[in-house]
Amino acid sequence: MSERPQLKRTEPLADDAPHILVVDDDHKIRDLLARYLMENGFRVTAAADAAQARSALRGLSFDIALLDVMMPGESGLDLARDLKLRLNMPICMLTARAETEHRIEGLEIGVEDYIAKPFEPRELLLRLKNILRRGQGPSGGSGEEVRMGPFVFHVARGELKRDDETIKLTERERDLLRLFAQRRGMPVQRHELANDENTGSDRAIDVQINRLRRKIETDPANPVYLQTVRGKGYILYSD
Repeated sequence: MSERPQLKRTEPLADDAPHILVVDDDHKIRDLLARYLMENGFRVTAAADAAQARSALRGLSFDIALLDVMMPGESGLDLARDLKLRLNMPICMLTARAETEHRIEGLEIGVEDYIAKPFEPRELLLRLKNILRRGQGPSGGSGEEVRMGPFVFHVARGELKRDDETIKLTERERDLLRLFAQRRGMPVQRHELANDENTGSDRAIDVQINRLRRKIETDPANPVYLQTVRGKGYILYSD
């Protein structure tokens, strides 16, 4: 069984700090990347392989992924292909200098960029920031917003507002809402909403959904936007 991915963070971090998923089977590189990126304003979740990465993705949402190409089991390219199909997540790949064919395949899949090992950390940081900046659109503005009646959720900042009032979200509520926003219009299965043993039970998930509905629905008892899909999970609709 794979080890649980570790969420590593430094304090304080801005509320809108981008959350990056780092996947590399080399623990030294993984730890160095996590430390460096946290020191430069990222929230970091580090995973040793695709299985750990998928475990993290069930309960967390990410702004970008940094994936090593060569890993035991499922390769970084296979994981990238799946992430592009399901989430269309921005991805940067780590490759060895001789892996030209892997870089070409990655670009064909749709990954945004790649960087060859060994790399200069500052160059990697600039590449990641450029990917995130491109994802905000040509205006360089505030990024994607999801509207649900009088409520507006800013995906990048994790900020929920009703008119000019900011509605307080817990970190868990923010992660759930980001996941639903990234998959809006598509059912999200219950097992994807579980992030650990304490919040993975059906009852715990129901409680979390009900709390979230009270913050994004005008009438939480009769939800219009965050609806139950019988036998599958939940689905978020937006205006």
